[in-house]
Amino acid sequence: MPPQLSHSMENSVTLYGASGHAKVIIDILLNSNFAIEAVVDDNPKIPVILGYPVVKTSDFDLEKLKRTIISIGNNKIRKKLSASLQTSFATAIHPSVVVSPFATIGEGSVLMANVVVNPDAVIGKHCIINTAAVLEHDCQIGDFAHISPGVSLAGNVNVGVGAHVGIGATVIQGITIGKWSVVGAGTVVIKDVPDYAVVVGNPGRIIRFDEKQD
Repeated sequence: MPPQLSHSMENSVTLYGASGHAKVIIDILLNSNFAIEAVVDDNPKIPVILGYPVVKTSDFDLEKLKRTIISIGNNKIRKKLSASLQTSFATAIHPSVVVSPFATIGEGSVLMANVVVNPDAVIGKHCIINTAAVLEHDCQIGDFAHISPGVSLAGNVNVGVGAHVGIGATVIQGITIGKWSVVGAGTVVIKDVPDYAVVVGNPGRIIRFDEKQD
């Protein structure tokens, strides 16, 4: 059984969203000696997640939110909720993560197990840096971006706001990946990716452009 819900500890965190992504964040928080204040969801599909009851947001006083992580994988939804919730945002960093003291991590972001973040990398707000991703020196990750498991970003890669870099993708140094673009799983990116583009393959090629998100 998980620890009891805490309503007084300064290091307690509320999760907004009860999904598979939330499970990983709960695990990170517990391994980092944080308490789970509550898990809330607009439309709960399960009553309990990893032993914690899921509270429907309509039954939760959102004015009581103090330290929150938006535990939803969809980049667009994280952006929308971050603008509407009146709360401060916590970060979740797994104990196995290696982060240079010269790197910067924005509020609300989550770094999962075995991530490496090297000097002068900058991670924006509400980002997901997923399991075993590597961000080399001077990488810039825009707000709401998702760097999937096993991604390798060489030095000086710039990932735009809301972009999604798929599992196992490799990006050579100096590349810019445009805002709200998608890099498919296993893609090898050797040239810049435009805003809203969907890129797949080795080497990566554009297969379409998605509708503008902002």
